[in-house]
Amino acid sequence: MKQSRIYLWLALCVTMLIRLLSLGAYPLMDTTEARYGEMARIMVQTHNWLTPMFDYNVPFWGKPPLFAWLSALGIKVFGVSEFAVRFPHWLVGVAVLGLIACFARRIGVNALMSATILATTGIFAVSAGVVETDMSLTFAMTLSMVGFYLCWQDESKLWGYLGFVGLAIGLLAKGPLIIVLVGLAVMPWLIIQYGFKASFKQLWGRFPIIGGTILMLVIAVPWYVMAERATPGFLHYFLVGEYVDRFLDSGWKGDLYGTAHERARGTIWLYWILCALSWSIVLPFVLWAKRKVIKPINEKMKPIISFSICWLLSPLILFTFAGNILPAYVLPGIPALAILLASIISEKQFEANWFKFSTAVSPVILIGAVIYIHFYVGDIRSDKIIFEHANKALPTYYIGNRTFSGEYYSNGNAQLLKNDNSLEKLRKFQLVGIDKQVDPVIKLDKLNCQVEFTAPSKRSLFLCEN
Repeated sequence: MKQSRIYLWLALCVTMLIRLLSLGAYPLMDTTEARYGEMARIMVQTHNWLTPMFDYNVPFWGKPPLFAWLSALGIKVFGVSEFAVRFPHWLVGVAVLGLIACFARRIGVNALMSATILATTGIFAVSAGVVETDMSLTFAMTLSMVGFYLCWQDESKLWGYLGFVGLAIGLLAKGPLIIVLVGLAVMPWLIIQYGFKASFKQLWGRFPIIGGTILMLVIAVPWYVMAERATPGFLHYFLVGEYVDRFLDSGWKGDLYGTAHERARGTIWLYWILCALSWSIVLPFVLWAKRKVIKPINEKMKPIISFSICWLLSPLILFTFAGNILPAYVLPGIPALAILLASIISEKQFEANWFKFSTAVSPVILIGAVIYIHFYVGDIRSDKIIFEHANKALPTYYIGNRTFSGEYYSNGNAQLLKNDNSLEKLRKFQLVGIDKQVDPVIKLDKLNCQVEFTAPSKRSLFLCEN
C-alpha cells in the first residue's frame, strides 16, 4: 500500500509539474488563447476591469469576465508573457484537484486516488493552464456539486451556501450555463432517490434555496448590471445570441467575434471518449468487472455512484442537442469521473499494470505535446516569431487579416491596414501578410519594400519606405 501511495503521488505531482513548466514553453496560438490573452493585456493596459475588450473600444459580449480577470492578474504580477496569462488558470486546476480530494475524503473515498485520476485525464491535464473559460466553469460546477451533496447529507447548511457560491462563480465564468448543468445533474438524481414529487420537497426542505439564491445574485448580478450600463446591448447578445441562437443553430451567423464551431449533434460523446483518455477506456471495463458490487457500494456510501454518474452525464446530455461545441465542453463532468472510478476501484488494484499504465499516459502525452507544439505547431499558429524579428519602433500594418497573436505580441501596436492613404505620411514602416496579398499593395503605392522574415505560417514581414 505504501508503494501504491508513492506511485499515486508521483503520477499526480509529475503531471501537474510538467504542465506548470510547460506554461511558457510555447506561444499563445490563434485563435482562442491569443484572443483571450490579448483581452487580458488590454484590460491591464486600459485599466478597464469591467468589460473585456475584443479590440480597443470594441466590447466583448461573448463571455463574462472571469477568464480575463484571471489572466490580467497574472500580467499584473508577472508582466506580459505566456506564463503570466496561463498561470492563474493552472492554479484554478490545482484548486479543482484540492476540492475533489477534500470531497473524496469526506465521503470515504480515497482522496489521493481521486485527485490522481482527475489530474491524469487528458482534457484536465491540458486545460489546466489554457487561457479559456472551461477550467473556471469546472471549478464552479465542482464547488456547486460538492456543496449540494454534503448539504444533502445534513452535514451543514453552510455547504449549501457554498454550492450557491459555486453557481455565482459559474455565472461570472460562463454565464447561466452553470445553472443548467447543475440542474441537469441534481434533479434527475433527486428523482431517482425520491420520485418526482418528493424530490422537490427534499430540495426545498434540505437546502437554503431562498438564502442561497439571494447570495448567488448578490455576488454575480452586479457585474451583469454594470456591464449592460457600460455597453448597452450586452445582455441581449449574451443571453439570446450565445444561449439560444448558438445552441439551436449549428450554422449560427450572428457571432460577432468569429465563426461558430459547427458539429453534428451528438459529437460531444465522441469528444468525451477522446478527451477522457485513458480513463474513458478503463471505465466500462471497471463497471463490468464490478457490476455485482456497485449497488452495495452505492448504498453504503450514500448513493455517491449514482450521484457521480448524473454529474458526469450532465454536460454530455446538454450538448448532445447543441450544434456548436468544442472538446473542452466535456470538462465540467470530468471530476465526477474521478470520484466514480475511485469509489469502485479497490486498493489492491492500485498495483495492477492497467492502473499504472493509465496514470502514466498523461505525463508522457503532455511531454510529447509540448515538444511537438514548441518545434512544429507554435510558429505556424502564432505570429510571435514575426515580432521577434520586427522593429518595434516602427508602425506595423497587417494586410488581409490581423491575427490575435499579432495583436498580443505587438502590444496592440500592429494595426489592420484599412486604407492605403494611411501609409502616405509614413517614411518607414512594416507590413505583415501573405505575399500574394502584400504584393498588390506594394505595386499600387509604389513602395520600396524588402522581406525581412518569412514565418512558417507563410506570412512575411516587409520593411518598407515611401
